[in-house]
Amino acid sequence: MARPIAWTLPARDPNAELQGRVQDAPAEHAEALLAAYEVLQGLHDRGVLELLRGALGSSDKVLEIAVDAAKSPESIRGIRNLMLLAKIVGEIDPVQLGNVTRAVPTALNAVNAAKPPSLWRLLTALWNKNVRRGLWLSITLLEAIGQNMGNAAAAVEPSHTSPDAPARGH
Repeated sequence: MARPIAWTLPARDPNAELQGRVQDAPAEHAEALLAAYEVLQGLHDRGVLELLRGALGSSDKVLEIAVDAAKSPESIRGIRNLMLLAKIVGEIDPVQLGNVTRAVPTALNAVNAAKPPSLWRLLTALWNKNVRRGLWLSITLLEAIGQNMGNAAAAVEPSHTSPDAPARGH
């Protein structure tokens, strides 16, 4: 009868494998290691490593200061305002916003290069359809802002409306 062949796998030493990789690393990654040493030296020269070491040592205090700053009413309003601004920018059609961003530098350069217009020039500018279009945009924007501000004031103080106040509308 046949005898089974005794075959045993050599014991694997993960530490020896890692040690071998560590020994080969400087030769394989010499350029990257030199760049990393330069970055570390630059951070050390500028005191960044000391700052990080201090922050790690007092991480609880740093976290407490950050949380206190984030809890302040100003921070909360600032975060809310940033979220609202992001919403506004998100709702604007990119083509329209592109038109505005291209027009602003052109208009600023034209205004800086010219002397202030006369009253006659301002009146005759109303015959220009582009001027009228821009005025209409401004008027529409002001009307929407005023309407929303009026709605917000009415929601806050509904009993303080004056009977002499002009009616809102177009």
